[in-house]
Amino acid sequence: MVGPKAPKDPEKKRSGFYIMRDKQISGSPQPDGSGVQFIYLNDGRLLSSARIVGNITDEEMLGMLTTTEGFRRVVHSIGVSVEMDAHDKTVEFVFQMYGKSDMYGSGTTLRMAVPADGMEYMLNLSACDWSADDDIPGQLRFVFDEPQKDGAAAQASATVKFYLNDGFTAPEPEEETRVDFSCAEYKQMLSKSLVQTGNNARLKAAIERAKRGEDITIAFIGGSITQGAGAVPINTKCYAYQTFEGLCRLAGKGVDENIHYIKAGVGGTPSELGMIRYERDVCRDGTVTPDIVVVEFAVNDEGDETKGVCYDSLVRKILLAENRPAVILLFAVFANDENLQERLCVVGERYQLPMVSTRDCVVEQFYKKAGEGRVVTKNQFFYDCYHPTNIGHKIMADGLLHLMEEVDSSLADVDTLEMAAVPAPIGDWFASVWLYDRSSNVDSVRVISVGDFSETDEELQSVEMDRNLTQTKEFPYNWKHEKGTEPFIMEICCTSLVLVYKDSGAPNAGCAQVFVDGEAVLLADPKQNGWTHCNPLICFQGRARRTWHVEIRMQPGDEDKEFTILGFGIVS
Repeated sequence: MVGPKAPKDPEKKRSGFYIMRDKQISGSPQPDGSGVQFIYLNDGRLLSSARIVGNITDEEMLGMLTTTEGFRRVVHSIGVSVEMDAHDKTVEFVFQMYGKSDMYGSGTTLRMAVPADGMEYMLNLSACDWSADDDIPGQLRFVFDEPQKDGAAAQASATVKFYLNDGFTAPEPEEETRVDFSCAEYKQMLSKSLVQTGNNARLKAAIERAKRGEDITIAFIGGSITQGAGAVPINTKCYAYQTFEGLCRLAGKGVDENIHYIKAGVGGTPSELGMIRYERDVCRDGTVTPDIVVVEFAVNDEGDETKGVCYDSLVRKILLAENRPAVILLFAVFANDENLQERLCVVGERYQLPMVSTRDCVVEQFYKKAGEGRVVTKNQFFYDCYHPTNIGHKIMADGLLHLMEEVDSSLADVDTLEMAAVPAPIGDWFASVWLYDRSSNVDSVRVISVGDFSETDEELQSVEMDRNLTQTKEFPYNWKHEKGTEPFIMEICCTSLVLVYKDSGAPNAGCAQVFVDGEAVLLADPKQNGWTHCNPLICFQGRARRTWHVEIRMQPGDEDKEFTILGFGIVS
């Protein structure tokens, strides 16, 4: 029998910094039966994590992390630890560089099997084969044998640390104290989230109906934060579901009784898309009439072509419903402390709506020291530079519930809001916009020819709706071009027209031109954002109501490339 050998002397510990530290992870269901947690590093996410989690302030080092070449100069190895209840499990860690010629296909992909025992395992970059086409650090992934089960807790916690090459140093990590949600400082912080209760009549009436056992529906529409990004599991730890649970408690009801829940967040999309998909994603094509609607686009609308008109139009659309629903405006925040609250809050002020600001709640205290007013750190609040952790989602939900409790304990106002008498503070050009797609059949739109846009795209942006872990495809009734020169042609009677098309990072994606009565009005480039998601662009707005001849054809040179028309937003 051979006994244990004496261990080698330990290697000198290199200086390093965390980009993830004890973050909850779980696998979204994949077609092959596995589960994958995606952590994106592009678009400033890696730099934000290095600053917030790793306390890196060296701008030269941060700049080097933006390219594969610079990354390899700085980073010697990657330390990864994963901990699960079942310590005998193994999770695959994947670190992917995006390529220059093919974002997802031509870059280096590094893989390492990591036992889920909480120990740190090292991926030495010098031992890896690198692609000459590497461009930027793109994403990392944790691959589980099976996906997150509905109703189960997070599958694991994970830590990722970059160890540095000689000549580079990082500060020691800051110790964090556990967030105390019951302390007086937390309650004081939470009180700052309430921008205004506004006229409480509609919200108070909905709460009272819920208490009496009447059926009510609370709905949430927004971007990736409303979808639940950063929450683990995404379906039950997101701020939307936690708010729903809190409303049930406030009304003295269970989650499966008379209060119904709609979650309709779509990542990376603004109110310009929200106003078009509202009837389908929230009202479920007329089968659902929400009583409370939370609108969250304050960190998604920077790219809104109308600078607030679409947001105003969406809010008016909701308020104009016959059942007079309550609308709550929620202003989330990015890790750079920014949102569009100042632009959008004028909508709430004009319509006297309840408003809650996560920015006002947490940002000021981020910069205080522990014991001197800081309740939660940025690292504890943010999963990445855009999305909250479970703690962050809870704080957002608690802000909304603080509003509801204030309204519940107050006397009811008189509902004096008559939309016809209240002018739009920014603009209401799209308040009556509606979705037209391949499933529609209306007299005001006549598709003369689909041309070579004859296929149906199945590779679409998909999101977790409501309580579901399984994903729902957005805009499944579409027109896809694969090759050919024949245009999509339709005649449409309207005053405004919005094209919704599919963004893509695929190398075979091509651009399409939109012509109205023979005039080129729009060039739609699916690679502008570089990932699969829904993108709305205005073709024209505020024109005379008449029949317009619309053609969509591939840009010269792109006739053999792919382009997908997801649908149209139409104002008749």
